[in-house]
Amino acid sequence: MALRFDVITLFPEMFSAITESGITRRALSRQLWQLSCWNPRDWASDVHRTIDDRPYGGGPGMVMMAEPLECAIMAAKEAAVKVGAGDTAKVIYLSPQGAPINQQRVSELAVGPGAILLCGRYEGVDERLIRRVVDEELSLGDFVLSGGEIAAMALMDACVRLLPEALNDGFSVLEDSFMNGLLDWPHYTRPELYQGCEIPKVLLSGNHEKIRRWRLKQALGRTWQRRPDLLKDRTLSREEAELLEQFRQGSE
Repeated sequence: MALRFDVITLFPEMFSAITESGITRRALSRQLWQLSCWNPRDWASDVHRTIDDRPYGGGPGMVMMAEPLECAIMAAKEAAVKVGAGDTAKVIYLSPQGAPINQQRVSELAVGPGAILLCGRYEGVDERLIRRVVDEELSLGDFVLSGGEIAAMALMDACVRLLPEALNDGFSVLEDSFMNGLLDWPHYTRPELYQGCEIPKVLLSGNHEKIRRWRLKQALGRTWQRRPDLLKDRTLSREEAELLEQFRQGSE
């Protein structure tokens, strides 16, 4: 069964960004994954298709109402069951209050049935909806977006590229940042000399073992410099400890 995402959004047209271009478009055409968008306005109870109202207690902005959102979520669940996708997909609310999305969570979602992604807008959604139907809250980072759509697209893109046959070279995924708990190493391509800058000689040596060690050292060094938190709980192998020390000492 293909990975399936159902997205609850006021702006379904935004998702053409991943259905009409790049890796996600190719994977969609190969039927490696599925996407359906559900606009909660279709379940609004008035002629104006109202889906938001002022917050109780006062304050600026508007809050998305629970009923239209819950109806859209239930419709998405029913549709997933009808196409054989089952009813085990979690409802994930994209929210700055959620847990940060990381590669481990992406990998878990990529091998599952998919998810129903709830995209909030305005000041957020009625808390009662979250308590009733949301299984998990995830965040793209410690900043606020205008809505959950961009975060949902980022999450789907990250999951789709892990699917078998989604990439032209499946080994590319294995070398991505975070796949082995480290940041990626530097990459170079032609020409060998660009604006006075040369490619590291080891990459031209043809010695695969030396290249492997250089790349590992660079990955360890970059992680130490930019994301030392990733190394905090990592038990380094003897080789990794040696290479990291060489990087710290500035040794080639």
